[in-house]
Amino acid sequence: MSIAEPEANNEFIAEFLDDYFAECDEHLTLVRRGLLTLERFIGQPRLDRGLLDELFRSFHSLKGISAMVGLRDAEQLAHHMESCLRGLRDEQLALTPKELEGLIAGAKMLEQVVAARRDQLATPDIAPVMAQLDALISSAAHINSASSVAAADAAAASPMKAASDSIAAKGHKKIWRFEFTPTPTLAGRGINVNSVRARLQEVGELTKAAPRVLPAGGIAFEFVVVTTIDESAFAGWRDDGLNWVLDEKPAPLESAGPLEAATPAIAPPSIVRVSLSRLDELMRMVGEMVISRSRLDDQLKHVESHMQAARWRPLQETNQALERQLRDLREAVLRVRMVPIGEIFERMQFVVRDLARESDKKVKLELIGQETEIDKLLVERMLDPLLHLVRNAVSHGLESADERATASKPTEGKITLRAFTSGEMVIIEIEDDGRGIDRERVMARAQAMEIISADAALDDAALLDLICAPGFSTREAADRAAGRGVGMAVVRNTVEGLGGTLALASEAGRGTRFTMHLPVTLAIADALIVAVGEQRFAVPQSVVREVIEVEPEKVKAFESNQVIAYRGGVLPIIRLARLFGFTENYGRAFHVFVIGSGTSAAGIAVDRILGQREIVVRAINDPLIQVRGIAGATELGDGRVVLILDANGLIGKKSRKD
Repeated sequence: MSIAEPEANNEFIAEFLDDYFAECDEHLTLVRRGLLTLERFIGQPRLDRGLLDELFRSFHSLKGISAMVGLRDAEQLAHHMESCLRGLRDEQLALTPKELEGLIAGAKMLEQVVAARRDQLATPDIAPVMAQLDALISSAAHINSASSVAAADAAAASPMKAASDSIAAKGHKKIWRFEFTPTPTLAGRGINVNSVRARLQEVGELTKAAPRVLPAGGIAFEFVVVTTIDESAFAGWRDDGLNWVLDEKPAPLESAGPLEAATPAIAPPSIVRVSLSRLDELMRMVGEMVISRSRLDDQLKHVESHMQAARWRPLQETNQALERQLRDLREAVLRVRMVPIGEIFERMQFVVRDLARESDKKVKLELIGQETEIDKLLVERMLDPLLHLVRNAVSHGLESADERATASKPTEGKITLRAFTSGEMVIIEIEDDGRGIDRERVMARAQAMEIISADAALDDAALLDLICAPGFSTREAADRAAGRGVGMAVVRNTVEGLGGTLALASEAGRGTRFTMHLPVTLAIADALIVAVGEQRFAVPQSVVREVIEVEPEKVKAFESNQVIAYRGGVLPIIRLARLFGFTENYGRAFHVFVIGSGTSAAGIAVDRILGQREIVVRAINDPLIQVRGIAGATELGDGRVVLILDANGLIGKKSRKD
């Protein structure tokens, strides 16, 4: 083995585990959906056989692939879940709330075990959940019979294996055990575990496939093939990394299960799994191309006056064609990164169900726009904020059934998760039809904490500022659902950190709605390049509602702020020159970007607009140089670096300064 091969094998093992985690996510998504559907059949004389079969297959696959990676706890949990489902399917168990709770507890624990392995954390204790499942299994008489279990397992999960074992027992076929050891050299020739698997499937029935870690740290794959083909058909295979022996007394193959359960399911031919890190690298390369094209555009502008029109026009057309093609490439890469937001919406169903049971409330969760797509990175970052808002809706927002009946409301409360796109923004709403936020209670608590004065107005924007203040809570004691007053601050910081905004609308007795505006992606954006004094800045177009030109005499002073008349109302404006300490130009017209809507609308004043550019967003991750109001930096075509403004952060910075 060459020196580079151990490292290559380590990379292979890491990729193999990545496939395992991706496969687990797919099966657990089906499990969550299936168990919630199964709840409808509690107390029914007949269960949906197709639904039970789908759940059984998912747990059987989870058991097999967990055995492959040596995750014993996950394998045991999945096996016990199989047994419970078999009891339901064979009508040896009745579906009661107790049985369903056991299945849901097992699914949650299985998800936690897999997540712990992925995040390299300590494995949670599965003993309590295993005992709960054991109690359910023991109530089914047929589970106590080992022969009955083996027959049912083979019939339901492995018809191919049962048939092949029967044929082999009669002597009509031989059982061969193959071992394949992948190497970089073989991979360079196109020989890998997938091609070997396909080769073996051509000569017989593949009944087992499992990886094995070698003493030196590498990995090999073991296959069992049932076939009538003579050994001469394998001639030359040893050069391809394959070794084999005839199994004269084949050992039982139940430990790993059939091939369908022992190996990760292969995605359809038209589907290829790609890690997010590779997509990030691809997006980075596209970003570099965007910068290079901007440089080309600037250089062409400088030479335009020195060239004849006949020579200049073809260059201009080529540059424009390149711009269109690069934009198409950017959009294509972005589409690859997009996933349905339903990935996190569906997770909320279990959360709502558990919290409703704990609080003894009746809650209906409505999901709208699950097919709305968003960048995968945003999905991962938004899971915790959504989780907190949904918990708040159940804990703080919805009344008990008795309270709702007294208020002439349906006893079942309703929470709606809604997602849709608007331009380059994704809008997510979390709405409940509960009691609404008690403004007087919030006001009293804020005054007690000396956050606001007694005569302060409390509109929706001010109310949001209060409940998002670090440490603010109207509850004296924390519980599982409500937290300790840090949740809403984290929610707002996360949303704004992603370049988005958080808004609130609440009406007493009618309910509360939180609205998040998020950019579709964070990597590349269309922006307006503006000048403030001698400095240049980039303003993402996604946050700009309108651009207006303002004459100096139209600006009025109001208290310590400047305002202008705007659409029948008043719009406060923030002069960037004054905010950043630059020299102000008072004698000429300037431009204002309108940000936000309603009472939270504000204008950001700049000296002039220099143009529109496609920019590559470079985040500023060093906390020592992070400044509120600055979202990052980008490089323009002339090689100069400009700061990207966080318009919503600037509004917050101005209000805090005043």
